[in-house]
Amino acid sequence: MSVKHEWRLLQVATQFLTRIPVKMDNYQPDWLHQSSRHFSGVGLLVGMLCAAVFWAVSLGFPPLVAAIASTTFGIKLTGAFHEDGLADTCDGLGGGLTRERSLTIMKDSRLGTYGTLGLVCALLLKVSLLAAMPVMTAVVALIVAHSASRLLCTSLIVLLPYGGEIEHAKAKPMAQQMTFRQWLASALWLILIGLLLPLLLPQAMHSISLKQWVLALIFALLGVTHMYRLLKRRLQGYTGDGLGATQQITEIAIYAGLAANFTG
Repeated sequence: MSVKHEWRLLQVATQFLTRIPVKMDNYQPDWLHQSSRHFSGVGLLVGMLCAAVFWAVSLGFPPLVAAIASTTFGIKLTGAFHEDGLADTCDGLGGGLTRERSLTIMKDSRLGTYGTLGLVCALLLKVSLLAAMPVMTAVVALIVAHSASRLLCTSLIVLLPYGGEIEHAKAKPMAQQMTFRQWLASALWLILIGLLLPLLLPQAMHSISLKQWVLALIFALLGVTHMYRLLKRRLQGYTGDGLGATQQITEIAIYAGLAANFTG
């Protein structure tokens, strides 16, 4: 496992999950599947950029405006990649009574009632939770949630088989299971965050209580467990859209845990 190859995989993951332009030579299709171990690393990048926007806007505007600005920036940065997955999953599982019907609906590019409601609820929760936190708590929350939520959604690639129709998969190399060893490698990004944040943002980290971190962990685990059971029961496995929905749900869950002491 060479550093050069891992750097290539990080570039592939960045190109796949965001709109950030990445130049790459000699691309191999299998790199996309391998790059899944760096999805949490891309989440770290997205989270840092969104956190920077939140902090900068909060210097001159109320927290609500900063929350809307950072959320909008994140959608633009990722091309609404995960939001699209959430909407398709809501439409498919909400409107389909059978696995086959659900998959057919999820392939439809049109946005239905369930997808619209899911997106509106998700955006309202993100903005309201971020706006309820002190500025530096929100900065930490954005960095942690964007990375951890991508780590949690890739856990479904380890635990479940691909549940869609491979020939219709938007990214066929992703329709392969991830090994537990690869998933553990992706967890290194979260460990890096845990080491760096206390050094870079000591006061912000000190302001977040152990109770909040525990709540964030519990809520996130409940979210990914719910999605695991739902996708296994309804689709017999994960899909790309299901992974996107899992990322959104666990991101919101982490915000909820970290905002818990500041609401009410």
